[in-house]
Amino acid sequence: MHALLSAFAPIWMLTTIGFAVGRSGLLGERAEAVLGRFVFHVAMPAALFTMVSGARLDSFANSSMVAFAVGTALVCGLGFLAAGRLFGWGTADRAIGSMASGYVNSANLGIPVAVQVLGDASFVAQIILFQVLLVSPVILTLLDTGTGAGSGPGSGKAVVFRRMLTMPVRNPIIMASLLGVAVSALGLRLPHAVAHSCDLLGAAAVPTALITLGLSLNARPAAAGSTDLAQGTAQPVRAEGARHTARAEVVVAVALKTLVQPLIAFAVGGPLLHLPEHQLLAVVLCSALPTAQNAFIYAQQYGLDTRVARNAVVASTVVSMATLSLATWALGTTGS
Repeated sequence: MHALLSAFAPIWMLTTIGFAVGRSGLLGERAEAVLGRFVFHVAMPAALFTMVSGARLDSFANSSMVAFAVGTALVCGLGFLAAGRLFGWGTADRAIGSMASGYVNSANLGIPVAVQVLGDASFVAQIILFQVLLVSPVILTLLDTGTGAGSGPGSGKAVVFRRMLTMPVRNPIIMASLLGVAVSALGLRLPHAVAHSCDLLGAAAVPTALITLGLSLNARPAAAGSTDLAQGTAQPVRAEGARHTARAEVVVAVALKTLVQPLIAFAVGGPLLHLPEHQLLAVVLCSALPTAQNAFIYAQQYGLDTRVARNAVVASTVVSMATLSLATWALGTTGS
């Protein structure tokens, strides 16, 4: 429990600082939008490029990743279906519901938890690659389709297809990841000055995202909808009557994230794949990690209602302290 508290402390502290700064008005009314745009367009791409360019791309081809990937795919699919069937939301909002249900906080929380409980963070590095290279492009494609190509005179199939093909060029997250893949595949080594600059810039992504998350906790109309910075268009804000629906989806997303996903990972990794105890613990533990703050940043930058993503991040982080402890107790701490 002490290890978990140590891992969670920076999340709570930075989010609280963001809330306090927002409450004081120190950074002005546009702080949330500006910082969110900085994370999405500048800091996060730098962090992903640095991470992917220095990683081995074949590192996630193993049975443990199969178990994690199956759990992620099923839960993301359930989150997507629930947002549509139960709550009647459109494609873009369903994509955020899917991400809130199955996209784990692998970096700033997964790494310290893995080091403390498992003894190393090698499996978390594989999860980061999996989410960046496979899960994020799917989510971003759905967001792009749902917000930028769903209406107006240029919304035909040819236009939608063209937007999907050109999205890597227009989306900094995907572009940075693809550049990282190219550098890794070619075995290139970046000049020290370039690599160090990317490291410094990328290091700002997580703390700034958490500060932005804290800013959003101040109850303001902007938290319910914003200008679509990724597409340059304004998206409608949901009516007041949708708040109860948003709360219900948060409950569903948190239940899927903190309970269903680790249970599926356990079922696949244990009875089906017969993973060794240490690997099974790693799969279940990482599957039980809370929702990543990326879900909030994506919702914000695509002009969507941020309440579901924001509240899912906060609520799943609280609940996951219990589920992570339970998983560690049930499966045994085999790390150092």
